[in-house]
Amino acid sequence: MESQELKSRRPWIVGVSGASGTPYAAAVLRGLLAAGESVDLVVSRASRLTLLDETGISFRDAHWREDLATWLARGADGKPGTFGVTASDLADVRYWAAGDLAAGPSSGSYPAKGMLVVPASTAAVAGVALGLSKDLLQRVASVTLKERRPLVVAVRETPLTGQTLKHMVTLDEAGAVVLPASPAFYAGATHIQDLVDFVAGRVLDAARVPHRLYRRWEGELGAALRAD
Repeated sequence: MESQELKSRRPWIVGVSGASGTPYAAAVLRGLLAAGESVDLVVSRASRLTLLDETGISFRDAHWREDLATWLARGADGKPGTFGVTASDLADVRYWAAGDLAAGPSSGSYPAKGMLVVPASTAAVAGVALGLSKDLLQRVASVTLKERRPLVVAVRETPLTGQTLKHMVTLDEAGAVVLPASPAFYAGATHIQDLVDFVAGRVLDAARVPHRLYRRWEGELGAALRAD
């Protein structure tokens, strides 16, 4: 008989595509874990190359928990140990290989709160908009839309072609939140991590997950600068 724990678990599914911006994904994952959320993780094949290039981490299916802990412990500047994340902190994270189209989240009957694609490459945007389901990330995003669950797509590319803009409109019309990875400066950022955390915080805002990743606008000009 299924345990009560399994019955009640409803994770956020985080899909990491091959666009530059792996620190955004790390910040979102840390934010979800800090909020006590369960997480299912899908790391695309292309994103492994980006992760290797941006962090030096070779992400392996067989050692995903250790590799993920190493990744989440790094700051946006790539320095190890910036955040105190260890493998034991990932007890409520489940990992699915990108090629596993029989994975739980590939079915609408799998319980999930929604999906966050961060960063989202233009290829991932196109694949989801067109319903290609060429890998697990795209399939889960399509399932999320058809089940009318929240889907947040953090697009990381510039400039954007007309075709990509059309794909983004298609996603918006299908009910997704299209969220360009565009950091703001009114929150008084003094470090690259502050800019990364702002984007990650906006992703979590769209998912209605509470966090304290950035200073919110309160209607007072220059407040962030005076506070620092």
